[in-house]
Amino acid sequence: MRVRLVGTYLVLLLLVLAALEVPFATIIAGRDTQRLVADRLADATRFATLAEPALRASETAEMSAELVRYDELYGITAIVVDQDAHRVVSSRPGAFLDDADVLRQARRALEGREASDDGTVWPWRTDPYVVAVPVGRGGEVIGAVITISPTRERANAVGTAWSILAGGGLVVLFAGIVAAWLLARWTLRPVAELDAAAHELGAGDYAARVPAADGPPELRRLGTAFNEMAATVADSLERQRAFVSNASHQLRNPLTALRLRVEDLGADLTDPDAVEGHKLALEEAERLGEVLDSLLALARAERGRFELADFDAGEVAWARIVAWQPVATKKQITLRYVRPPHPLRARAVTTALDQTLDALIDNAVKFSGPGATVTVRPTADEGGVAVHVVDTGPGLSEQQRELATVRFWRAPDAQNVDGSGLGLPIVAVLVEASGGRLDLQPNTPTGLQARVWFPAAPA
Repeated sequence: MRVRLVGTYLVLLLLVLAALEVPFATIIAGRDTQRLVADRLADATRFATLAEPALRASETAEMSAELVRYDELYGITAIVVDQDAHRVVSSRPGAFLDDADVLRQARRALEGREASDDGTVWPWRTDPYVVAVPVGRGGEVIGAVITISPTRERANAVGTAWSILAGGGLVVLFAGIVAAWLLARWTLRPVAELDAAAHELGAGDYAARVPAADGPPELRRLGTAFNEMAATVADSLERQRAFVSNASHQLRNPLTALRLRVEDLGADLTDPDAVEGHKLALEEAERLGEVLDSLLALARAERGRFELADFDAGEVAWARIVAWQPVATKKQITLRYVRPPHPLRARAVTTALDQTLDALIDNAVKFSGPGATVTVRPTADEGGVAVHVVDTGPGLSEQQRELATVRFWRAPDAQNVDGSGLGLPIVAVLVEASGGRLDLQPNTPTGLQARVWFPAAPA
């Protein structure tokens, strides 16, 4: 955006420079041309005054010597012609009257008026400049004086003036570029800060703010409004998390008391239907307790100020395999571990990988079914460390994989399976806080492949 803004400024500056320098360059060339014409007309008029008596008396020797001295001094050819446009004397030999422009100016002068080229002396002009004046008095024209002036020197002078003008324009353009860059930087700095703060806020850093003391007034007001909005959002989320945490904590004691009383009622029940209902009530109380525990864990995860720690992903994965092996064996699930060839050091939130593997292995064991295989495989991947948890169960559809990290979401065919629907959402918070990623992809031919990636620990 800064480049586009600077480009806009420069286009406007170039248009202004062109509007000023092109007319000024034309004026310079026209001014030098007028000076040339005025000088040659003055010289030719003086020669016409000398030529009149010489032509009348047919004594041209002195006139010829004058023209030769003039040519030697200034390098300008001078010719005197009679009323029939025949050359009488000239400063140098040559058939100058064979030139169409010279002959045209001579004939105009013989008509009784001063004549000169209509063209301007531009820097690229190479042809000479011709001026002619009539010789005579009282309306009688007896001849004409013609001067043929080289234009190279005058054209070079115009070119030099143009170069100076162009140099000044380049200086102005360079100053304009610097000024435009500084102006664009000053204008867009609040926009860049606002963009960075918005990304930080979207990434979960609710303390992100923008300094509202720099830039144009409109952007300062926008920065102030953004800070107020961010503060409102942060306060609202903090209140929500505090409510979830407090409500979950406050409900634990009444729920525990209720569960104890329901358990005590079981000793007095003899009817089979009542016993079954009592069992279901205890299971629901247990499930509600798990939900409250998960809500507390989620609230702590979202409100926490996480500390990063370095660990060996292979060792952590093996420890979780050992912990889950009895559960897998009980459910007739084969739990495999693919040991990496060398240690894989990663950096993440403390216990993030432990909790992630617990959630992923728990889901794989619960939903894969008897006879399935769950494989845990740590690898070095993308400059970091990835741990794959692959099962051969029924897997999830694409839509279900997208919803798997949504709070309280559970697959339609898993509504009667123990769980709160908060395992993967908690994992997603911890993984994101670690700077990692959690991906869910289908396994071939069946099942689900979960991949969690963490940055590598510094060497």
